[in-house]
Amino acid sequence: MSTTMNDTFLDDNANIPEQAVGAPFSDDAKIAIRDVSVAYADKKAVHEVDLDIGRNEVIAMIGPSGCGKSTFLRCLNRMNDTIDVCRVTGSIKMDDIEINDGKLDVVPLRARVGMVFQKPNPFPKSIYDNVAYGPRIHGLANRRSELDDIVETSLRRAGLWNEVKDRLDQPGTSLSGGQQQRLCIARTIAVSPEVILMDEPCSALDPIATAKIEELISELSNNITIVIVTHSMQQAARVSSRTAYFHMGRLIEVNPTQQVFTNPDHQLTEAYITGRFG
Repeated sequence: MSTTMNDTFLDDNANIPEQAVGAPFSDDAKIAIRDVSVAYADKKAVHEVDLDIGRNEVIAMIGPSGCGKSTFLRCLNRMNDTIDVCRVTGSIKMDDIEINDGKLDVVPLRARVGMVFQKPNPFPKSIYDNVAYGPRIHGLANRRSELDDIVETSLRRAGLWNEVKDRLDQPGTSLSGGQQQRLCIARTIAVSPEVILMDEPCSALDPIATAKIEELISELSNNITIVIVTHSMQQAARVSSRTAYFHMGRLIEVNPTQQVFTNPDHQLTEAYITGRFG
């Protein structure tokens, strides 16, 4: 049986470095990740990842389907806790606080580290109540006027206010797909997160809606750290300052995005970027 280039790269473990090459560490880390692994029952999905994520940085995570990038992303706000057979080991510190501490309350953690999913998931509530939900449960507004200000500010930051300001009482599900995704982003930023995790947020959107989300990512990064998993290398190139390449559950390379796409440090990264597998 002949061996393809794809088989050679996927099967040859000698190609996988013990530690990620490039620039995985930051002098000003918002999140410091050390030796993080994830297993589902007895199957390991992520292997010993070391990575720093900088303050107000946009870092993209790319790699073939099933390479562990989304599983790793969910470690950063302990979403994997919701899966009974999932076990996360290693250290993840945000501002020097260990988020994997079993005594840590995950509710305020998930307010600090918000998440936007692949498919828009507005609540079955009005546009207003979608955005107001988080501030209400976290006690961020004492009066209706304060809640109104939070809702308007969040919708403005999400670039949605002018499109919905006259129909705030209508269901969030009545919006278009791109508008629903921006509503979910408004809902996320309404509780003033320090980090936003985005798991392929534009995969279900048309090019115009995608462009609006990418513009929003750029604006939000002035004050918020953003980690985005994307299947689109073009999107990673447009929105991120650094790109991390995952392969078979391992972090292979982290470097400035332009370098990753023009002169990667590792042959596995180059093979993926040039389409030799993926």
